[in-house]
Amino acid sequence: MSYIQQEFSQGVCTLRMNRPEKFNSFVRDMAMDLQVKLDEAAADDSVRCIVLTGVGKAFCAGQDLAEATDPNGPELSNIVSEHYNPIIQRIRRIEKPVIAAVNGVAAGAGANIALACDIVLATESASFIQAFSKIGLIPDSGGTFFLPRLVGWQRASALMMTGEKVSATDAVSIGMIYKAIPDDQFEASVLEMANQLAQMPTKGLGLTKRALNQSFGNNLSQQLDLEDELQSQAGRTDDYAEGTRAFLEKRKPEFKGH
Repeated sequence: MSYIQQEFSQGVCTLRMNRPEKFNSFVRDMAMDLQVKLDEAAADDSVRCIVLTGVGKAFCAGQDLAEATDPNGPELSNIVSEHYNPIIQRIRRIEKPVIAAVNGVAAGAGANIALACDIVLATESASFIQAFSKIGLIPDSGGTFFLPRLVGWQRASALMMTGEKVSATDAVSIGMIYKAIPDDQFEASVLEMANQLAQMPTKGLGLTKRALNQSFGNNLSQQLDLEDELQSQAGRTDDYAEGTRAFLEKRKPEFKGH
C-alpha cells in the first residue's frame, strides 16, 4: 500500500494521504513518501497545481503517537527535523499553487501542514485542532509561524494553549482558511479551483508565492525592491505576452505556465 496516492489530471497533481484507518496520521515512511511526491510534482513541468488531501474521513490527525513513543522508533527531535520540517519547506518552496483540501479533521502537524499551503479549502464538517498542548508538546510544522500571522497573536496563543477545536466555518471567519464548502459539493469545488489555477499563468503565480514568502522577513523598502525585480521577471514570460495579446484581441488567453 502506498502511503501517498498520486493522481494526475489536466495539469493538477492530487496527493492523498492514505492511512484512513489511523485518520491519516504520519509515520516515518509516510512523511518520506510525501517528501518524494512533492519533489516529483515540483520537477514535473506538466504539473501546474498541487492538491493535498486525505483518504477517508480525516485530512490528517498529525503524528502517529504509537511510533513516537516506540522505544525502537525515531526520536521526537528527528520526527520534527526529518519528517515535518522538510514537508513544510517543500510546500513553501514549490513555485506552484498548493491547495490543502481538508476533507475532515486536521489536528496537530496535520493542521499546520494545511496552514502552510497557499490556499486552504475545507468541508463544512472539517475541524482544525492545535492538539499539541494536550500531550505537553509545542506546536511544530510551522504552526507558531503561520497561525499568528493568519489569525493574530491572541487567537493563536489561545488556540495553541487550550487546544480548542475550530470548525471550518469558524476558521473562515477568523481568517485561518479561505473557504468552507458544503460536504456534498467539496470534491467538485476543489477540482474546479485546481483546474482554474492550473490554467492560469503559473510562472507568475510562482513568483507571487516567492514574493509572499519573502514578505515575512522584509521591510517595506526591501519588499518594493523585490516586487520590482520579480515584476521584471514576470514581464519577460511567454504568459505575460499571451495575456496582453489576448486582452487586446478580446479573447480568452491560453497560458502555458512559462
